[in-house]
Amino acid sequence: QVQLVESGGGLVQPGGSPRLSCVASGITFRINAMGWYRQAPGKQRELVGVITSDGSTNYADSVKGRFTISRDNAKNTVYLEMNSLKAEDTAVYYCNVNGYGYGWRKYEYWGQGTQVTVSS
Repeated sequence: QVQLVESGGGLVQPGGSPRLSCVASGITFRINAMGWYRQAPGKQRELVGVITSDGSTNYADSVKGRFTISRDNAKNTVYLEMNSLKAEDTAVYYCNVNGYGYGWRKYEYWGQGTQVTVSS
């Protein structure tokens, strides 16, 4: 069974620099990308950052220059280094893994989400 285990969320002061981690297990397909999304209260889920199998990255404009996504392919783990946190970064952060298997069947899984609250 595929499982995405997230860690690193919690209450963080403005300007803080936590790191979120997501470890994927039970993966039986080829991973295309791993990434982080977030959803703030009353808002739609949005991309924060994604890293593809070839190492290319993409970030939301709101986090460019502040957040860094990285991965450890051997461990099927993706990280999100968050720097200079602002109140508007407060959201539930979700880990995402997608890929494909036999016959180009597509797979996509989400973590349960981890709350990041930026407050003094």
